[in-house]
Amino acid sequence: MGYKLKHVANIAIKYIAIPMLAIMLASRTTVAGSVQILTTINSLKVVLSQVGPALSAVLFIVAGIFYAVGQMLPPDKKANFHTASINIIIGAIVVGALSVASTSLALASTHLLSNFTNVS
Repeated sequence: MGYKLKHVANIAIKYIAIPMLAIMLASRTTVAGSVQILTTINSLKVVLSQVGPALSAVLFIVAGIFYAVGQMLPPDKKANFHTASINIIIGAIVVGALSVASTSLALASTHLLSNFTNVS
């Protein structure tokens, strides 16, 4: 019985007490650095909205090149190149989605951080 109680206490400390302590400490440091965080978020938004679509297009072209090269190779290499091209396409879709949503994400993050620092 004592072992189970000790195990439950360890779990509570690990998953409840330590994260709560980290959140409380982060809230104190967030108030001081909130302006810098907001500036960083806005600069990331600008970079993503400018570079993101071009990077996404380049990744689609690279994926097509990988797929075409893989078609000329033996079956085992063909599978490797096909897998790489699919992974690159997934990366291109993620980059494109993030670049389209960068303005909304930055606005939501700014509001969240502003509300969080005002409450603290």
